[in-house]
Amino acid sequence: MAKTLVIVESPAKAKTINKYLGNDYKVVASVGHVRDLPKSPKKKTEKGHPLDEGIDIKNGFEPVYEITNPKVVKELKTAAKSVNEIYVATDPDREGEAIGWHLAKLLGTKKRKVSRLMFNEITKPAVEKALKNVGEIDLPMFYAQQARRVIDRLVGYKLSRLLWNKVRRNLSAGRVQSVALRLVCDREDEIDAFQSEEYWHVLARLEGVSPPEFEAKLTKKGKSIIKIENEKQANVVITDLEKAKFVIKSVVNKERKKSAAPPFITSKLQQASKSPVRRTMQIAQQLYEGIDLPGEGVVGLITYMRTDSTRVSEQAIVDLREFIGQKYGSEFVPQNVNRYRSKKDAQDAHEAIRPTSTSHDPETVRSHLTREQYYLYRLIWNRFVASQMPPATFDDTTVDVHAGDYVLRAKGSVPKFRGWLAVYDKDTPEDNPKSPTPIEETDVGAGLLPVLVEGDVVSLKKLMPEQKFTQPPPRFTEAMLVKELEENGIGRPSTYAATIQKVQQRDYVFKIEGRLKPRRLGRVVTKLLVESWDSIVQVEYTREMEELLDKIESGANDYVDVLTNFYEPLLNDIVRLQEEMPDIRGGVPTGEKCPECKKAVLERPGKFGMFLTCSAYPDCTYTGEIGNEKELADEAEKEPCENCGKPMVLKRGRFGQFFACTAYPECKTTRKLIETSSGLAAAKPDQTLDEKCPKCESNLVVKQGRFGEFTACSNYPKCRYIKLKSMGVSCPTDGGDIVERKSRRGRAFYGCSNYPDCDFTLWNKPVQEKCPTCAAPFLVEKLTKRYGRQVLCRNEDCDYMRSEHSEGS
Repeated sequence: MAKTLVIVESPAKAKTINKYLGNDYKVVASVGHVRDLPKSPKKKTEKGHPLDEGIDIKNGFEPVYEITNPKVVKELKTAAKSVNEIYVATDPDREGEAIGWHLAKLLGTKKRKVSRLMFNEITKPAVEKALKNVGEIDLPMFYAQQARRVIDRLVGYKLSRLLWNKVRRNLSAGRVQSVALRLVCDREDEIDAFQSEEYWHVLARLEGVSPPEFEAKLTKKGKSIIKIENEKQANVVITDLEKAKFVIKSVVNKERKKSAAPPFITSKLQQASKSPVRRTMQIAQQLYEGIDLPGEGVVGLITYMRTDSTRVSEQAIVDLREFIGQKYGSEFVPQNVNRYRSKKDAQDAHEAIRPTSTSHDPETVRSHLTREQYYLYRLIWNRFVASQMPPATFDDTTVDVHAGDYVLRAKGSVPKFRGWLAVYDKDTPEDNPKSPTPIEETDVGAGLLPVLVEGDVVSLKKLMPEQKFTQPPPRFTEAMLVKELEENGIGRPSTYAATIQKVQQRDYVFKIEGRLKPRRLGRVVTKLLVESWDSIVQVEYTREMEELLDKIESGANDYVDVLTNFYEPLLNDIVRLQEEMPDIRGGVPTGEKCPECKKAVLERPGKFGMFLTCSAYPDCTYTGEIGNEKELADEAEKEPCENCGKPMVLKRGRFGQFFACTAYPECKTTRKLIETSSGLAAAKPDQTLDEKCPKCESNLVVKQGRFGEFTACSNYPKCRYIKLKSMGVSCPTDGGDIVERKSRRGRAFYGCSNYPDCDFTLWNKPVQEKCPTCAAPFLVEKLTKRYGRQVLCRNEDCDYMRSEHSEGS
């Protein structure tokens, strides 16, 4: 019978650790938190103490917890009766410490103490080391978590209830959530206010004494930076340059070093991953808790994934430097260990995110991982290995060309020593479109220049004026929002995924082509909060609160003192807001007249967001949509039903908006909405073709998907055939056709038609042309803003490349 009970959060983690321990230990899972604040808190404690949102304010801000999973708690108590000792081995962060504290309160007795096991990675050596250094629950860390929970409960419940009374029910607000929403709304305000301005670039294609031709960009006139604002000015410059003599004025060669980035911290991993933030953390959790490897059992492949420290253990560095020397050579091992400085407010309890062992190369374990696990693990592996390698060096050349009174500049870069970039040599986008890589175009030999000498006269081959327009700031992606939150000290890495998910669940924000756009409801709520209580949605306020929580954890601040100083101002602000915040439940005048009765039109909050309604309701039942919804409603009226010819209308259902026929229920035609670059739009009706499906002989149909039109079998889902565009090039791996595909984000890439049996892929479009240098069966096309269309050989040992600028580019 087991003498010691070890409790972790998840069954997967329990399974992994159980394999490392003998029969004297029993490992069970708490399945997350076992106690929490109640969703519907009582007004008083059992002793009659008044409660505020489930918090006993007068008793030192003591939360009144309730058991969240009675079945699990009962099983844990039963298991605890037959053991002498209990260890909690929950995650090494505030949430893990809080789970451990609650378990100790539920299971601990005077005779049976509950102790703490702490490890940063789930490997046998790490677990065995933790057993030799059994500790206690870290009370300051627990109180920091409890303070966060109490503050978020008080702010969230009071502010949300206020919005229920002023806007509509089922809204939410919060200390971090509302700031994140404000960032998204502020960015949309910038986009709305942005006025695009025209400007022009002028490029000159030049030829020196020896090839290749090169391009130079116009930068100055005389000693001043030139600004070309319109076509008329551009034509004047072109006329001047056509008459000018082009002379090399200066050639500057300089060595440039590019150092590797530090190993991942949580926020940087979330930004680098191509998956949504929440999904990234789920996959990282799987890699941390363990993967079943033949001959080894369940092994944790990475260290703990919630950290903001770049620190790495000395033993891990020693092992990594030995690995680098064996795999890449001694010249790739720097003389001194690369050290990285964590940000000032980083919690340094855990290492950076890294592989637990250099013996688990991504390719070695690939067959035992899912596609998502493999790509995230390889991302973590490459970043860690590169972090302990020397800088990559480049020979940069800057050439100034004088043409009369004008100055043009050309830049070139040639790799000199690969350094840490050697890790990515076989991981370029051309070889694998699903693999993110830090290699930049300027780091891999872009812009090769001929041998040029000061005083040389070069000949003008072509002038290329380019009309440009200034662009508004881009909307946030999830990764960009994480970066913004991190840089402003808002929230913690462990909270980012939940925060971003919450603003979307509440219909404050939705995604357009992977970017976050606020709905009208989100902008209305943000405006109310900014106008009525600006400090609660101020970046500085939230950052200062995070610093106070950190000080509780370090022991510099007292739990009760921090909450006391926070509570009184909160109550005063809530009382003030109840009087001052406008009540918009009845609607806000828009200044427009009702098209049916000419009474005032109001903007009102409804179940599915903001909408327009007549102030004379119920005598007048006019309603209208706002913003993007209005555009959609107008679009619905323009396109009649393809089956009966009646008008289509915009409707909302449990799964969102859609178009439906007004003849319902006689006609049940619906049309889904898809994301486009300008917002949501109606999918086009399916178009049946005369062409037959090669698999089942049913007709093929042209369908509208989120990434555009595609052709598929009309017998879906029985037949899942999709017609892919052939490139007319044979796959070099198995001879199949190379066809055009779309990534999850809608970007085109090219792969073998025999997928998944053959996983050959390319980012660059294959060209049906043999390489004139090495006779490779096909070339690839690369499009860049700077160099236009380039056709090159994908053979690493061949340097064939030619540029093909289109006329007028």
